[in-house]
Formats: sequence, structure tokens, C-alpha cells
Amino acid sequence: MSSSSIRTDLSSSPASSRVHPEPIMTADPPLVDHFDRLPDSLLLLVFNKIADVKALGRCCAVSRRFHSLVPQVDNVLVRVDCVISDDDSSSPSAADKSRNPISALFRVVLGNIVKPLQALGQFLGPKRSAASAPASSALHSPSSSSSLAVGSDDDGELDQGGVTHHSPTQVLKNFKEIRFLRIELPKGELGIDDGVLLKWRADFGSTLDNCVILGASSVSHSKTSAGFEGGIDGLSSNVPADDNGSIPESFYTNGGLKLRVVWTISSLIAASARHYLLQPIIAEHKTLDSLVLTDADGQGVLYMNRDQLEELRVKPLSVSSASKRTLVPALNMRLWYAPRLELPNGMVLKGATLVAIRPSEQSAAKKEVSEGSWVSTAFEEPYGTAAKMLVKRRTYCLEMNSF
Repeated sequence: MSSSSIRTDLSSSPASSRVHPEPIMTADPPLVDHFDRLPDSLLLLVFNKIADVKALGRCCAVSRRFHSLVPQVDNVLVRVDCVISDDDSSSPSAADKSRNPISALFRVVLGNIVKPLQALGQFLGPKRSAASAPASSALHSPSSSSSLAVGSDDDGELDQGGVTHHSPTQVLKNFKEIRFLRIELPKGELGIDDGVLLKWRADFGSTLDNCVILGASSVSHSKTSAGFEGGIDGLSSNVPADDNGSIPESFYTNGGLKLRVVWTISSLIAASARHYLLQPIIAEHKTLDSLVLTDADGQGVLYMNRDQLEELRVKPLSVSSASKRTLVPALNMRLWYAPRLELPNGMVLKGATLVAIRPSEQSAAKKEVSEGSWVSTAFEEPYGTAAKMLVKRRTYCLEMNSF
């Protein structure tokens, strides 16, 4: 066979003449957790924006890193889902007694925390069963002991409703650097009729520093108020808004003054009860700069700044002998009243009343701090405007004994 024929055979089958290298086997690229690339400072910024203690509890269950970072959060919100009683009795009479919102001292339960909660349970600390605290009781009598409690549906010991309860010190004990704490109750303690306005703000140290109360017998809008014939204290809408600021004689005879006294005392009792409940949290968290205890209705707000928090830690708390709440000292009060107050946004307040309260024996330093705009800036709009309009009217001074 000639050499030319051999070359022809090789060229006709090129595949047989090529050498193929063995494929290189490479391992799959490692999975990357992009959260690991984020610095701790950025994650803490995110956690501080979250704030809600239940959401932070869920974050603890995500990873060991999250579990170690969440306790460093300095801005925490405790949003309350329901309120239960410490009373063991579930009798009808006890249940009726517990519905009195004015005398209420309460425990707070945060429920509906979704799984996984094993890590959350470890984060919250030891659990305490609240089987002896029936959830059907909304509030309880002053003779009962009271505390705040956070609930979860983890694998721990459960009460009748399937919720494990934790005290506030247990819930917050691993938060070592809290500066701003906000607690929100599910609703205001004071039962008021529909259409009635009642709002209060109180500042406390070891005792009451000041309190501002805004109330109205009815709230309407100017376009619909022309045919309205008055609120719960019989005030007519045709009373001139531009008057000399004097309280009409009918205010004293138709129960208007009595109603305002009830509003004032009820608001002060609610504020002092809230203040009493905060003692263990304030004692435990010495890094606090601000503490706010409010409610979802926006009815009442208790404020404490850093100086007031420190004052409570160093000064003994005076407790009311009648119930477990802070003793309200003797008070000086200023009252402003308008039969009809129309705000710039069209809102009309019938029987609008503003009460500014301070202790009779308050120190000169505190009086100087609380002077100025503390009354007119106590409420958010549009109620701040109402307060500013009312303080321009005639002032009535009253006094109240300690209770």
C-alpha cells in the first residue's frame, strides 16, 4: 500500500486522530450568606428600626449572629395584644368588678408569636405559667398584685389559652443597652361614651411632675354641626364661639363641672397606675433615656425622660394606700373652657375643656422647666391647636388634695 493511500485514510477519519483531554472536575462554589458581609453596626441599625419586641424575638431564631446582636438593640417597642388579671377568681362578681377601668391595675400579655420559638424562649429566659390568670378577665381590682407579662406559643408550659407568659423583666432582661422604650397598651383604661373626647398626657419622676387633660362632650365637623343640639352635658351648638371666656352658669347646674372632675380624677388614677407598673423595668434598665407608656386609642400617654427615670431610682416611691398605684400629691390646677370650639380643620369641640395640673409643692426648678409651652405642646395635632386656643381664654384655678 502506498503512502498516499495511508494519508487518505487518516484524513478521512479526523476524529480518530484527535486527542481529547480528560474533563476537569470542579467542586460547586460555596454558598455565600450575604448577611455575613454586612457589618454589625448596619444590622443593629436595621434591628433598631424594627424595634418591635416580637419581631426581634423572631430575628433571634434566625441565626447565632442575630441572636447575639439583638440584645444590643437600644430602641424597643412592646406592643400589647391583650390584658389579663392576676385574680384567681373567675366568678361573675369578680369579672364584673374587674371591668372597672378606673381602678384597673393590669398585666400585659403579648401573644401570637409565631414559631420557631425555641430560640425566642431561650432569649426571653425562664418561663412562668399564668394558668392562674384567666384571660377572660380584662382588668382587675386594686387589691390584686399586678405586673406586665409577655406571652408566646412556644413549647413551654402553657396556660388555658395556649400562651406562655413572661414578666417584663424576663422579656427585656437580655436587652442590655435599651435607651428608648415604648410600651403600647391595646386600649385606654377609661371607658367613655362614643363621640366623647378625652386625652391626657402625664410626666412623672418619682411622683407626678405635670399632667394635661383635654376633653370635649362631643366632636363633630363644621359642615354637619349646625343641626346638632348639644353633647352629654346639654351644651347647645349655637353658643357664640367669640365670647369673653367665662364659664356659663348652666355649666355648674347641668352636671358639666362634675363630669370634668370625673375626667380629671380618672385620668390621674390611670396615669398613676401606669407609673406604678413601670418600677421593675426602670430599676433593671439604667441605660434608659426615654420611656413612654401609651395606648392604641391614643387616650393617655405617660412620659419619663432620663432625669425623671433617675429620680425614681434614687427616691422612694409613695404608694396609694387604697390601691397599687403611685400616690397623687396635692395639686394645683388651671382650667380653660369653651362651650364651642371650632378648629381650623373644621373640627368642632362642644364643651371643650383643658386642665393643666402640677403638684402644689413642686420645686422651683421643676416649675421653671415646665413653664412655657408645656400645656400647648402636650398633644399632637389637631388637639395641640385646640389646647393653644383654649389657653387664650379665661383661666380658672382649682386645688385638689392628695389621693
